[in-house]
Amino acid sequence: MEGLPEKREANAETKGLTFSTIYTSKQQRDIKVSDEFDAEFEIEYMPSHANKEVVVLHKPSKTLITADLIFNLPATEQYSKTGTPANTGFLTKLFIGVMNTKGAATWQKRLLWYGGSKADRKGFNESIARIDKWDFERIIPCHGDVIEGNGKSIFETVMEWHLAKKN
Repeated sequence: MEGLPEKREANAETKGLTFSTIYTSKQQRDIKVSDEFDAEFEIEYMPSHANKEVVVLHKPSKTLITADLIFNLPATEQYSKTGTPANTGFLTKLFIGVMNTKGAATWQKRLLWYGGSKADRKGFNESIARIDKWDFERIIPCHGDVIEGNGKSIFETVMEWHLAKKN
C-alpha cells in the first residue's frame, strides 16, 4: 500500500526492495495485479482505516484475510507452539474481553467506530459495504483465531454500524 515503499527504503534491512503493485487511494479501483491473481483474489485497500488496512478475499476457498480490521481473541492458534497460554496477564485478559467476536461484539464495534474509522467514516463505510458483497465463509484475522463457517455473519455483526452507514 502507499507509504510502504518509502518505509522499506528508510530501513537498512529492506532498502532496495521493490514492489510490482502499490495500492493507492486514488488508483485502488483500477489496479490489476495479473489475470491469474485477479481471477482468484479480490483486494480492498482501506486508506480510511487508521492503519491503512488491506483486506483480501481468496475466492476459491471463500476466505477473507484481514490484518487489523477484525480481531478474534484469544489467539490460541498463534500461541499453541509457544508454551505460553494465549490468555495470561491482566492486560491480555482485558484486551481479550474487548477484541473478540462473541455475542454482539460491542466493544470491537466501538473501537472501530471511535478509533479505526473516525478520520474518514464515509470511506470506511464504503469499503465495508464492498467487502460485505463478497462471498466468504472463513475469516483469517492477523490477530486471533480463524473463524470457520460463519465468517460472513460475524463480519456483519462486527461491522453492523458501518453497514448501517451511521455517521
